[in-house]
Amino acid sequence: MKIARLILSAPLIFALLLDPAFAAGPVETVAKGCQKEIDGFCKDVTPGQGRILACLYAHNDKLSGQCEYALFDAAVQLERAVAALTYVANECSADIMKNCAAVQAGEGRILSCLQEHQQDVSERCKQAVKDVGLK
Repeated sequence: MKIARLILSAPLIFALLLDPAFAAGPVETVAKGCQKEIDGFCKDVTPGQGRILACLYAHNDKLSGQCEYALFDAAVQLERAVAALTYVANECSADIMKNCAAVQAGEGRILSCLQEHQQDVSERCKQAVKDVGLK
């Protein structure tokens, strides 16, 4: 049952990760830690859709230790975010289906919907949202 909920919740998790609030940390980590490499190797690359990361990957044999660490740190941040959002999606899936089925995922709309229907949301969901610091 949990696995099926996780699979059904994957689009929600992906949409939440696209939310600028979640992406800002890892993106900023790479931008700061790899500034020299981005300016040197990737200056002509149009940002977006992973093109800067692809450029850095293409030059991975020339990356500084600082940049390598920034990429590692960003990956850890994303892994933690996915784990947190998976937890929330699992705990809140019934509440989302009941109260927010018509809401398009992304840009915090699902979380806003849950907050608007707080009186109808299960205690498990409320606790999960609180546990991961989304409130």
